[in-house]
Formats: sequence, C-alpha cells, structure tokens
Amino acid sequence: MKILLTSIGTRGDMEPFLAIGEILKEKGHEIICLMPEQFRNLVEDSGFEFASLGHEFIEMLDSPAGKTAMGGGKFGLKKMRAYLKLIALQKSINKKMVLKQEAVINELQPDKIVHNGKTIYPVVWGISNPGKRILISPVPYLHYVKDHAHVAFNKNYGPIINKLTYKLANYGLVKTISGSVKWLSTHQKLKTRAINKALFDNETIYTISPALFKRPDYWSENLQVLGYHERAKTTNWKPSETLEAFLKQHPKLVLVTFGSMINTNPPQKTKIILEILERNKIPAIINSASGGLVKPTTFNTDLFYFVERIPYDWICPKLYAVVHHGGSGTTHTAIKYSCASLIIPHIIDQYVWNKIVYKKGVGPLGMDISKINRRRLEPIILDLLTNQTYKNKAEELSQEMRNESYRELIYQRIIS
Repeated sequence: MKILLTSIGTRGDMEPFLAIGEILKEKGHEIICLMPEQFRNLVEDSGFEFASLGHEFIEMLDSPAGKTAMGGGKFGLKKMRAYLKLIALQKSINKKMVLKQEAVINELQPDKIVHNGKTIYPVVWGISNPGKRILISPVPYLHYVKDHAHVAFNKNYGPIINKLTYKLANYGLVKTISGSVKWLSTHQKLKTRAINKALFDNETIYTISPALFKRPDYWSENLQVLGYHERAKTTNWKPSETLEAFLKQHPKLVLVTFGSMINTNPPQKTKIILEILERNKIPAIINSASGGLVKPTTFNTDLFYFVERIPYDWICPKLYAVVHHGGSGTTHTAIKYSCASLIIPHIIDQYVWNKIVYKKGVGPLGMDISKINRRRLEPIILDLLTNQTYKNKAEELSQEMRNESYRELIYQRIIS
C-alpha cells in the first residue's frame, strides 16, 4: 500500500508517526510523510519520503506570541493577547496547510492516511474514502472518559460536566472543519452530521501505554489503546568521547530537557535549575534542544554537561531521573527505561501527564514552567532524587511497558 502519514505540531507530534512508519515499512509498504518543513531531515534520516506543509507553523510557535502562549502560566491579559495574535496568524497558516494537504493527497492518491488531530483535510477526505483514514493520538482524553474532562480542560469536574467539556471541544472541532471546507478547490459542502460521523465513528488509535492510560471498557470498538511505540533514534547519532567520560564519572545522573518547548525567558529558567543542582551537588546532562534551556557562557563543567540533541532511548537507560516538560514521548520513554520523573508542564496535555506521573507514583507533582523559582522547585527536585519509592515504581511500570506487544495489532488495525 501507499500510506501517507501526516502530522502538525512540534517534534513530539512527529515522533509517533515515524515509529508507526517503521512498523509499516518493515511490512513492505510505501511511506510518505506530510509534515512541516522543519522536520524534513528528521523524516529523511528515518528513510521515508518527505512532503512539505511549509515552514510557517513552526515559525509561528517560535514567535514572541508563540513563546508567551506556550510558556505556561495563568491566562492573564498578556497571554490573552498572545493567543489572539496566534489565532489571527493561524487562520492564514491553516488555510495554506489545508490546501497543501488537499493538493498532496490528490496527487499521491494514497491507499491509507494516518494522521493526528491537528490535520484537517484527512477528515474531509475520509468522508469520501470510508475505512481509509486512521486517527492517531499520543495524548489521552480526546474521547469521553467519565473521570476526566477533555484534555484541553485538564481536570475532573465530575461525569456530567466532564461530558460537557467533550461536547464543547468536539463542537469547536466540527466548526473548524466545516469552516475550512470553503477553502478547498473542490468547494465541497459538508453537513455537520457527516463531519460528526467521520470524526467519532472513525478508527482511532491511542499510542499510549495501558500502564499509564487504560482503555475504558465502555468505549466503542473503533477506539483502541495500543501502546507506546518509538523509532530507532540512534541510527545517525554517536556519543562524543567527552560525553562518555562524563557518564562514567557520574553513576547517578539526571537529564534536564524541555524538548521542543520554548518559554519567555530561557536563560532565567536555566539559571534557576542550575543553581538548585549545583547547590545540592547533583550532576546533570542539560539538553538545550529547541532553546527552552540555554548553555551559559560559564558553568560548572564537573557537574553539568550540555547537549543540543541526545536520543532519549540511548541516554535514559543510563539515568536515575529525568526532569522534563511532559511531552507524551518523553514521559513514556523516561518510564520505559525506569527513570523517576519530574514534569514541568508548559502547555495542554503536559499538565495531564504531570498528574498521571504523580498518581502512578513515578515522581512528585511538578509545577508550571512560569512558576518555577529556587524556593519552590528545590524541595521537589530533592524529593525526586531522595524518595526511593519513585524509582521503585518507575521500575515496576517499566516492566509492564516492556511486556506490552502491540506492533502487530497496530499494524493490522491500520491496514485492515
């Protein structure tokens, strides 16, 4: 089959699709990835064909308004202005991406489309091509769960209010899709009922470990939770000799990473974390990644080692704990390799993962990126590293995750 994988978002939104691409490619299928331009190298390094959605979406996230919106904190006047600016920017960007999706899909004529919730045109395409579209979600709570609101609301308001949050979120999604149809070259007209049916009767796969999010028994058959999947990330990467030496020097290490997340003041956030670690003589690898953390001009080289990129599946088995932003992939990988975890959430689903990690006993409850200071964060980091129950629970859940075997099942759900 010719299978199109398409996703919009940050790198964490791309990784689940690349992992699925590996599963499908192993079976001999042709894989094309339709993603933002910034992920071209990532896709091509994974051995897949790349089609571009343009560079504007990621540039929008990297803008001052994007940093404010994604930098955590309460919804005050400053954040409201940032969101309004993003909404204005995103409308034109969405139009370009929807038209690009339509053009690429019409040209390629794929047998199947595997997509995430941010891509719009595959839903429209799926109405005319029933059974050929599969939605992938690496985050929980897109479909009704009695004891939790929709992921966008991030709380448990009780079964009745919870159900209303799903209805509200779904209404917004339907309106977005119906409003986007007018941009298409075919000038399709779709009824709300048809969009609803396409959204909620469609095959949906949550790429989440049941050890962290168990499938509700009242869900319909088209909704499945089929485990966490990761691609081989070390194909074109090797550690430096200095990194290897640093690892040998420190048997109990912490990784600090914010992944693709950015914030309004990376130097200040980095300084707070380094002061806490140095004050307590805690050695750490600091992953500056997309710029949420930055390498200072001077720092304690005996305690800290800075990297701009490091494969989590390579480093996590060598760590005691991970302090991170709470992306789905980072959360899963840390636990899969038995790391105690502390989440400093920035946006939406990361607050959910923070609560899941805490409830599962893998680490203390973290705090919003905008609220961290030395007084608040220091006792939490010390708790992470001195409370042995977190490490013990991580090892227990790690074994559960390693015993999961969903590769064949996820393959069959996609191609059937």
